[in-house]
Amino acid sequence: MKLSTKYRVKGLFHKVRGTAKEVAGRISSNRKLGLSGKFERFTGKVQWKIGTAQGFLGL
Repeated sequence: MKLSTKYRVKGLFHKVRGTAKEVAGRISSNRKLGLSGKFERFTGKVQWKIGTAQGFLGL
């Protein structure tokens, strides 16, 4: 598997996991969990964009 694909898959995983944490935080009124989810979702977006850029470069 190409390096760019690995980054995109990891990014997608973190985006989904972060969204789930945010929803769980809203349901349980747990601000810490919600913020953790936002940070993880942001991390996933960054990883996804890095993978996309690597794909354009052919890595």
